[in-house]
Amino acid sequence: MQQEPTAAGATTGDAEPVTLPRQRAAGCPFDPPTGLASLRERAPLIPMAYPDGHVGWLATGYATVRSIMGDPRFSSRYELIHYPFPDGPEGPLPPAPVGDMTGMDAPEHTRLRRLLMGKFTVRRMRQLTDRVEEVTREHLDAMARRGQRADLVEEFARPLPALMICELLGVPYADRERFQGYADTVMTTDASPEDQYAAMVGLQEYMAELVAAKLTEPSDDLLGDLAAGGDLTDEELVGVGAFLLAAGLDTTANMLAHGTFALLSNPAQADALRTDPDLAPQAVEELMRYLTVAPTGVRSALEDVELDGRLIRAGDTVTLSLEAANRDPERFPDPDVLDLHRNATGHLGFGHGIHQCLGQQLARVEMTVALPALLRRFPTLRLDVPAHEVPLRTDMNVYGVHRLPVVWDEA
Repeated sequence: MQQEPTAAGATTGDAEPVTLPRQRAAGCPFDPPTGLASLRERAPLIPMAYPDGHVGWLATGYATVRSIMGDPRFSSRYELIHYPFPDGPEGPLPPAPVGDMTGMDAPEHTRLRRLLMGKFTVRRMRQLTDRVEEVTREHLDAMARRGQRADLVEEFARPLPALMICELLGVPYADRERFQGYADTVMTTDASPEDQYAAMVGLQEYMAELVAAKLTEPSDDLLGDLAAGGDLTDEELVGVGAFLLAAGLDTTANMLAHGTFALLSNPAQADALRTDPDLAPQAVEELMRYLTVAPTGVRSALEDVELDGRLIRAGDTVTLSLEAANRDPERFPDPDVLDLHRNATGHLGFGHGIHQCLGQQLARVEMTVALPALLRRFPTLRLDVPAHEVPLRTDMNVYGVHRLPVVWDEA
């Protein structure tokens, strides 16, 4: 006999609504927070208590998370969701700033994404491979000249994607200290709402100056193309530019640093990537699955939705644990093992649905080039501190490491 869907709060056999696990086990910097796996084993969708008192849902199963991300009955609009993390802003979230596509639904999202998709095609991003190889080589040479130890975050992982997104957009790389600081503050989960707002305003003001210059003097770059196209208002140009710049700075940088940390902690996997250049594309997909540096998404139901034998009511917020979904053994056997030979196609590291990462092809090119090049250039590369002393980005929306001290032997 088929069981009818049940709503949160009904007599379903559930214990009290859970809270979102955030604490990672000591000595396990690559694993999701403790408790997520056991919640997923209990059920892929369970009631969750939010810090503001709302009772919504937590989705941890791969099929469930993927289904919600691809379902237009769930909204990404910030003002409709309940914030799942403690120490969030008081009261409802404000609507997304102009140009922030993460917090938009169709048709506004569709219009902006359609304008940008042609700028981020697989073919166009692969055409950048030679430039990525050149930039990678330059930074590895600079590391070698400075000695036999480095903070990989500051000397390699951050500058490489920053330079590439700056060149793609037409943003002066020399201004990076100014806009990087704004982007860091916006991404810090324990920054005050006032500080985050001020940083967002600062980033918008910087981009407004840049857009004004491009409207006056056209340039051969992505922002210049958008300015010349006339499809966006000046406000939208500023917002889209700020959104793309912030997104292009952070996620790939953390994948490069945290990915290196994971490889150095799994020497056999590092050796496999170092010796087999053809393994790189597959290795990138597995690292995206295994690490899931963008670990959490949030949606709000626009109408009643039946899913997994549950009734999600209109207005309910659903928190999506992408890191739990990417470790779901029903989708990925032995999910807690880093295996660069695994076929990790279908992972949710870049998201899914209409909000799937716009710059994923650029990120793939950067990682496919940079990670094996780093390992080949410094075959004795290793951590310069005990693994437990590597500072983790538990205070940021994008997970990774704040610093990665490394050392290598002279060639």
